[in-house]
Amino acid sequence: MSWTTTGATSLVITPGTFTSTSANGSTNVSPTSTTTYTLTATNAAGSTTSTATVTVSAASSPVINSFAASPTTIVSGTSSMLTWATTGATSIAITPGTFTSSSASGSTSVSPTSTTIYTLTATNAAGSNTATAKVTVTAAGGPLTIETTSCPDGTQGAAYTGCTIVASGGTPPYAYSISTNASFPPLPEGMSLNASTGIVSSSLIGGQGTYTPEFIVTDTIADQATQQISIAINGSNAFLASIFPSTSIFHHRVDAASTSLPVDTSPAAPIYSGYLSSTVKPFFGNSSNAPFPNGIPAIEVPYNQPDVAVTTTVYQSYFTSGPIPAYAPVEGTSSSTGDRHVLVYLEAGGGNNPALYEIWQGIYEGGPWTDSSNALWPDANSNNLTTQGEGTSDAAGLPVGPLLANADEVIGTGTPSAPTGTIQHPIRFTLNHMLNYWVWPATETAGVGSCTESGGGSIPVESEISQSSPPASCTMTGPAGEIYRLKASVATPACASTSPQAAVIITAFRNYGIILADNGDSGGLIGTPDARWNDNDLSCITSLTLADFEPVNVSSLMVSNDSGATSH
Repeated sequence: MSWTTTGATSLVITPGTFTSTSANGSTNVSPTSTTTYTLTATNAAGSTTSTATVTVSAASSPVINSFAASPTTIVSGTSSMLTWATTGATSIAITPGTFTSSSASGSTSVSPTSTTIYTLTATNAAGSNTATAKVTVTAAGGPLTIETTSCPDGTQGAAYTGCTIVASGGTPPYAYSISTNASFPPLPEGMSLNASTGIVSSSLIGGQGTYTPEFIVTDTIADQATQQISIAINGSNAFLASIFPSTSIFHHRVDAASTSLPVDTSPAAPIYSGYLSSTVKPFFGNSSNAPFPNGIPAIEVPYNQPDVAVTTTVYQSYFTSGPIPAYAPVEGTSSSTGDRHVLVYLEAGGGNNPALYEIWQGIYEGGPWTDSSNALWPDANSNNLTTQGEGTSDAAGLPVGPLLANADEVIGTGTPSAPTGTIQHPIRFTLNHMLNYWVWPATETAGVGSCTESGGGSIPVESEISQSSPPASCTMTGPAGEIYRLKASVATPACASTSPQAAVIITAFRNYGIILADNGDSGGLIGTPDARWNDNDLSCITSLTLADFEPVNVSSLMVSNDSGATSH
């Protein structure tokens, strides 16, 4: 503040305590808010005043006028220039990195190895502001791509010939992996991918069917390329046909011409009328459930296969340890949230009988397994059934594996396109709802409805009913374990003449029938996944409906409801 006076002997400036005897001069003030100062000039004759106002405004943060990268996209190994212009900044910092500057404007060079977003922080006493600039880094060798589009087929139970996933472009070296997205399956059980070399290998393939996993290649700057590649695995399920003796009901013909077995006229026996229009449809095949294998797989293991712990979490448990290897295939693969059946046939040897282990909703736990229920047939050479009312890995208390349609028995000694085999067992199928009773050879049910005796008394639900002494009436029909054969009056569909795999299965419908095993889609026919199935062939089966089948009274064959043995 400056002043000039005439005749003054003393000066005072307020607010404050400043005084002076100089007629003119100056002094500094630092108000923190807008202030009006008063100068009072005095001599012996009196005093005079004058005012001056100092306006104080709030301090402001710096302003970033620009922050940009040039070029914004670089090839790995080259550089980009970061340029900035600010107002009011006393210091500059750029991260990531340690760059700092006191220049309000300027530039610096950066050489990121991967795409990076840089942050400029401009600071002064009042605060700071930030701005960002992105530098995109592309691979030196062009876009990263996976060149491999196919892998060799394999066979369950054998070693894999191998497949190398080849990548190009990007910035090597590469890392290889399989997507864990639930939309894609893992590799076939028993197969692995080398994360460094991209080699897919297996000393023993456990899975069967066609799997189409998504392969992922990642380079050193974190660029990724993906490719779905199908791996088709032929099953090796001939062993299923040898489970249980030839005298078992599970291997007994039921066609009227050769057995004279009558139609089951029990009011419980027919398929519920609301389901009769449903087509018979194969819930198995080659690529009909792509990218996942379609069907319930099964595997054979040697007699000395080590046991592992098995923990059952929901229903009945026949075993707490079993020969379930890590490579055992899972229905729908380990990515499934469905039934996840795991079927393992243990060969005879070492003084032990062959055995059939079946689990429902199996989950491999890195060594042990967990399941929601399991069942065991400790001597697969015997006719013993499971305990009445105890259940198995399906709703009817039946074995699953021996009742599946499988490609080995259909193909026989022929080829997939010219099969020569036969199916010599009923094939398991599902209805939307079974009756809440079972008939031999089933041992359990999970259904709806009730039946009454001839005298009018009710029959406890979830119990066995007889074909030879049937109920008087039922509110629902279709008991668990009922066998239905294709009626002799129903012509073989014309498509069977050009669908040889379906023709074998349709012949089995006549001779061995289908057996009601579980709740599910009405008319769902269950088989194994297998790369040798011809999905176009199998579609011929859908020419038939459930109305083309009739229930069979097999009570004359039953020796005991605890045994699958037949009397003749």
